[in-house]
Amino acid sequence: MSSEPPHIGTLREKPLHASLKQLYAEPGDRIECPVDGFIIDIVRGDLLIEIQTSGFSSMKQKVVRLLESGHRLRIVHPIPVDKWIVKVEDDGTITSRRRSPKHGKATNVFSEVVSFPDLLGHDALEVEVVLTVEEEWRRHEPGKAWRRQGWVVFERRLVEVVDTVRFADPADWVRLLPEGLPDPFTTSDLSGRIRTPLRTAQQMVYCLREAGWLAIVGKNGNSIQYRTL
Repeated sequence: MSSEPPHIGTLREKPLHASLKQLYAEPGDRIECPVDGFIIDIVRGDLLIEIQTSGFSSMKQKVVRLLESGHRLRIVHPIPVDKWIVKVEDDGTITSRRRSPKHGKATNVFSEVVSFPDLLGHDALEVEVVLTVEEEWRRHEPGKAWRRQGWVVFERRLVEVVDTVRFADPADWVRLLPEGLPDPFTTSDLSGRIRTPLRTAQQMVYCLREAGWLAIVGKNGNSIQYRTL
């Protein structure tokens, strides 16, 4: 066992992040390694692997600078297809555990990559979605999270990995457009076909258009029509 003290990033590490890092690490990898002024979760030869369990907006500058410096970068992002909500008391006693009615899917990644859609076509950037079963741990903090009546999410835990989906080139991203879409199509068409909220469909179309893989070709009433390039 190493006698070196843990890196400060590891000291603050949340369970979901730690579990995914352990899952992805391979023999010979360097963990929590400094690269060009940033701490990288996993360095494997010339590949940098960053595990991002929260929003992508906070890492935009990091992604841009690493790509500009000529690094290969893979962003690993978990999306729960099933989630268990666990409520605990201050002393750690579990008071309830129930399954959430919400189920994520790979297309939810567009709500994150909307932070830098113009980079999706960069040949040195990959995004890997990890479809998971997770536990979301909550504790009661009066005056906070009013929509959840004061129950604040303080931790996420990995239960199971269901599947992974890697986006490494334009075809991978465009493949998320479902078969049977009208030609041309609107965001409402897309939302209905993949059974996702309209906002997600709008984010999806925005990202694919900014990346240069969709074009605006007309209007149907007040709805903009799109076609793949």
